[in-house]
Amino acid sequence: MHVSTVVWGVTLAGLLLILLLDLLIVGRRPHEPSMKEATGWVVFYVALACAFGAWIWLLYGGQYGQEFFAGWLTEYSLSVDNLFVFVIIMHRFAVPRIFQQKVLLIGIVIALLMRGIFIALGAALVSRFIAVFYLFGLFLIYTAWQLTRQGETDESDFKENILIRWSRRVLPISKRYDGGKILTRSTAGKYLFTPMFIVMIAIGTTDLIFALDSIPAIFGLTKEAYLVFTANVFALMGLRQLYFLLGGLLQRLVYLSLGLAAILGFIGVKLILEAMAGNNLPFINNGEPIPGVPHISIGWSLGVIVSILAVATVASIIKSARDARREGLAAAAASSAAASSSGAGSSGAGSSGAGSSSGAASSSGAGSSGAGSSSGAASSSGAAASPSGAASPPEGAPGGPPPGTQAGHQSTR
Repeated sequence: MHVSTVVWGVTLAGLLLILLLDLLIVGRRPHEPSMKEATGWVVFYVALACAFGAWIWLLYGGQYGQEFFAGWLTEYSLSVDNLFVFVIIMHRFAVPRIFQQKVLLIGIVIALLMRGIFIALGAALVSRFIAVFYLFGLFLIYTAWQLTRQGETDESDFKENILIRWSRRVLPISKRYDGGKILTRSTAGKYLFTPMFIVMIAIGTTDLIFALDSIPAIFGLTKEAYLVFTANVFALMGLRQLYFLLGGLLQRLVYLSLGLAAILGFIGVKLILEAMAGNNLPFINNGEPIPGVPHISIGWSLGVIVSILAVATVASIIKSARDARREGLAAAAASSAAASSSGAGSSGAGSSGAGSSSGAASSSGAGSSGAGSSSGAASSSGAAASPSGAASPPEGAPGGPPPGTQAGHQSTR
């Protein structure tokens, strides 16, 4: 595939113009995009990528058109996985929602510049040393294995890299945000970097770390630096809007990591097969290409990638819906149990109160009756109970009981 300098220049100018317009829109009116706005931008960038791929297909042939689409889909799906960590970074640094667009856009520009350097180095290596595919393939298989073991993404998945730690230690940084600015002035008139600057570094460098597996992956699908670069640009350009469009839906893509692991593993095997077919390492087959190595065409590669992404997405949707239904049933059961328990408690309290009132009334009646009987008995007894046959002295009289004692005894018997 021969791409002239003019085509390179027009492509770079067009992409730069789109990024500048995007930056101008965000800079003039910082805001949190609505669902409608985010959807419109995502559709626009996806349509732009598809139109560019169709242009490649018509101008350079179906082989390169398929290579672009396979590379773009792979990079786009890997970028969606990166959004999990972007969400964690925004939460960790408490970035105000209305300024998150600016952070993402500048972070993506930084990532594009760094990825451009990586792509140039990778293209130089691939063109001179086919054996580098052995390293790329093994690295992708190892990355795929790691993805199958990582589980759900959480706060522990983001660790500040050396550049962020260095920036915190060396640069004067304020404790508060000053709108969307990266520089502010203290009360003493000293210029300070705001936390916004550190967040931009975090987004850009984190994306660069993710590029360590995505760049080798796309070189496993195409060796054309032009296609590698443009596929990366189109995958990153709509990432900002995709961040707001997906939002909490990211947590529903529970099988995305497994799907990406399958894609990276597949591309890793493809790279190793290509390295074996063009082998020139002296300690493998005496430096000669290994005959009979199967070749995986770009058509098959594109079909496998699309199929894996479709299966992972559909399986994630089914599982999320099933989990949500199960949680809803559990919540309804818990609510019903709580309501039943509350009703039983109220009924028991009412029965107990009625019983207590009835018992109290019975006791009161019995007590009154007993008191009357006792008084009668006491009178009879008082009339004839003295050992000497005489009546007992009245209360308070000499020789009689103290006042109230006799009545007290009678009331307790």
